[in-house]
Amino acid sequence: MSEDLPAETAEFEEAEHDDATALDSVMAERRRLLSLAFRMTGTLADAEDVVQETYVRWYRLTPEERDGIDVPAAWLTRVASRISLDLLGSARARRETYVGQWLPEPVPADLFADTAQATPGPRHPAADPLDRVTLDDAVSMALLTVLEAMTPAERVAFVLHDVFGVPFDEIAGVVGRSPAATRQLATSARRHVRGGRRAPISPREHDEAVRAFLDATVGGDIEALLRVLAPDVELRADGGGFVNAAPRVISGSDRVSRWLMGVMRKQPALRLEQRETADGLGYVLRNEGRLYGVFTFGVSDGYITRVWLMLNPMKLTGWSLA
Repeated sequence: MSEDLPAETAEFEEAEHDDATALDSVMAERRRLLSLAFRMTGTLADAEDVVQETYVRWYRLTPEERDGIDVPAAWLTRVASRISLDLLGSARARRETYVGQWLPEPVPADLFADTAQATPGPRHPAADPLDRVTLDDAVSMALLTVLEAMTPAERVAFVLHDVFGVPFDEIAGVVGRSPAATRQLATSARRHVRGGRRAPISPREHDEAVRAFLDATVGGDIEALLRVLAPDVELRADGGGFVNAAPRVISGSDRVSRWLMGVMRKQPALRLEQRETADGLGYVLRNEGRLYGVFTFGVSDGYITRVWLMLNPMKLTGWSLA
């Protein structure tokens, strides 16, 4: 018996090593899953919940069930997508009780860099700049707000296929539709994207307009601010009931400029610091050194057309970590 012990020990150590390697490969998927769930849900808190539940379901599997999964990353993606779909179904009811306007969460430009898998090529052509939004701007406020207008199934199909390159026959199992119907979901989602997309501009044009916004706002120059705001500009602010914010959309350059100037007068300790966001140049607001909010912008033809102001501290976690 003792002669067999070394062989049994080696076999046990090899099995233990294989288990550790498998666990490492599963845990290595966490950032990609978080990126996927964030694109589907719009907040880091919801995305974290989705990923946590996904791993709970993985660990509930028996060793035999886990051994039967050929590609753990694909299994994790499917489960996270189903959980996100369920969460999206209940999100609208939860937002009916939300205080003020609800916005998706702005994140630093590089938070989810290199996590999407769909790349330009025969299956994912991106010659049209309007189509590149699916590949380049997947976590921008411009796109996230469009995603909010989609049905949960459209959103899941769009994110899985256009951003992560998952085939339609696999997505069909997630959304409970046929592959053909799933393809139609993604087509409908792209129409939403095109409908909400303005003519693309260069990063330089975007950043020039945003810097002009800062100079005018901090300098209290309302005439200069009016010159950089589009006549039909809209400002949305999300305080979540934690911070006083505009309860409704503020429309028009005159109203937006006066509201902004009023905020700066009432809170003279506010400081704006430049930061790269997924939409381009933006600003972090600090009040006496404390993180207070984040400004992100949509720009078209040299004018600011959209101003998104996140004040809800529960949706500033990405910037706290940064």
